[in-house]
Amino acid sequence: MRQYTIKKMETAAEMQGKGYVHWKSWQETYSGLIDEDYLKQMTLDACIEMAEKWPDNLIVAKDGEKVIGFVGYGPSQDPSLSDCGEIFALYVLEDYQNQKVGYNLIQAAFKELSAFRRITLWVLKGNDKAIRFYERVGFKADGTSAEIKLGTPAVELRMMLEE
Repeated sequence: MRQYTIKKMETAAEMQGKGYVHWKSWQETYSGLIDEDYLKQMTLDACIEMAEKWPDNLIVAKDGEKVIGFVGYGPSQDPSLSDCGEIFALYVLEDYQNQKVGYNLIQAAFKELSAFRRITLWVLKGNDKAIRFYERVGFKADGTSAEIKLGTPAVELRMMLEE
């Protein structure tokens, strides 16, 4: 198994790499799950711009100098959840999946969120591979769902990890 570096995102090159992983992962993961026209609007430039605009609370996985995955985390944005952290995004390039990259990224985020008793995340309904991964690291669906607009309506499921 290859060795990967897990570190906080800091450099412009890492931001560009994070943007690429975000864009490529959407293409690899969400084709067939969300509106194709909406997916086409999620351009590489838009993803790089997001990485540059919101660089905080991001951890990247790198194979040499190449960013191959990332996780975004922070306090939950849901006012109904007190003392709760949140995983906002976790993406790993398809070629690097099933090599513990996602596991190591989420463990790094857990360390950053250790002050919280609970951690939540939202996952697209139908993204069974991601749901199984989150279940393996201890998350459980809590029965909460939300409709979001990704061109057309889609449903996200909330999952919770509790101490």
